Amino acid sequence: MLHNVRNVLRLSARAISLLSRSNKKFEITDNTEFVSKVMNSRVPVIVNFHAEWCDPCKILTPKLEELVGPMEDLHLAIIDVEQNPELVHTFEVKAVPAVIAVSNGLVVDKFIGLVEAGMIDNLIKKLRKPAVDEKS
Repeated sequence: MLHNVRNVLRLSARAISLLSRSNKKFEITDNTEFVSKVMNSRVPVIVNFHAEWCDPCKILTPKLEELVGPMEDLHLAIIDVEQNPELVHTFEVKAVPAVIAVSNGLVVDKFIGLVEAGMIDNLIKKLRKPAVDEKS
């Protein structure tokens, strides 16, 4: 009985931990939300332009979620290109997946397509570098 209670508590703690991180990942539904959650964010944001029909997107999005998840100083915004044509036009997205890195309201890096893990790591390092430098 005690063993079962421990398992339930452990699973509950994990669910709470995952829930607390869920606000780090969000879907953008319009321009106003993009400005408030990405451009005005105090935390750097990786913006993932994707489409439901895009097979490479189905691989990249979970990978980005996995990498960003444990990081306190980085958020992930998901934008469905079919639902947000204005943002697609503004950022000149010609293919998906397309990823842009935004820090202090500025695009600091970007890539298009399914890339190797090292390229994603470099993008994350570029975004996190100012925060790391400030703590030094």
